[in-house]
Amino acid sequence: DGYYEDVTMECVYSTSDYSDMVLLVTNSFNKVVYEQYNSTVGKYVGYTEVGLKYAENFNKDQAIIQRLKAAVDTFCRYNAQLSDSAVRDKA
Repeated sequence: DGYYEDVTMECVYSTSDYSDMVLLVTNSFNKVVYEQYNSTVGKYVGYTEVGLKYAENFNKDQAIIQRLKAAVDTFCRYNAQLSDSAVRDKA
């Protein structure tokens, strides 16, 4: 009886030096992913007709793209280091 919109930010990595850190920003509507930003690709990718239009507009705005590229360091690596050090200190 309604609509469901979701934005998920994920930081994915598998090495302890975070050299393979990837930021994924996934936008979905009613559980259908319509666009996603991938820091490895460096831009938004659309998966539906609407998502293609949104991705094109977001990719034109270099301020948004630059903020997302910087977020790999300022958000992902920073928080991964905090979390990992907290876990390692407890072991």
